[in-house]
Amino acid sequence: MKFNTYLNFFAKTEEAFNFYKSVLGGEFSSFVRFKDFPIPGVTIPEAEQNLIMHIALSVGDNMLMGTDALASMGHTLTVGNNVNISIHPDSKEEADRLFAGLSVGGKVEMPIADQVWGDYYGAFEDKYGIRWMINYHDPNKK
Repeated sequence: MKFNTYLNFFAKTEEAFNFYKSVLGGEFSSFVRFKDFPIPGVTIPEAEQNLIMHIALSVGDNMLMGTDALASMGHTLTVGNNVNISIHPDSKEEADRLFAGLSVGGKVEMPIADQVWGDYYGAFEDKYGIRWMINYHDPNKK
């Protein structure tokens, strides 16, 4: 199981990650704009199309990930909800166990389920106000 830090920004993700890369080094292992990965049933306004849907900066064995929060989807950012702990379990069953256990008494943002990008993912805030993302990637899926 891996733990990574996931950061949320309002229209500053690309700028922030270019800065982090300039200081930390590493390479972008993922760089996806909202326009490059349409979400079925969701219309992203043209002004938000070039914002970052997902970015990952690999530095050694570590990964710093992030996204732009979209005002059009009702996202708001305050200090405290702009950082998530992202867990990458080794199986779908472990993902379900972690999601069910850690979300008890908390607030589910996105129920854990198969997602359009091919992973099994869910997000929530636990009963202590900590934000978590559970993301299982099946290595046998392309």
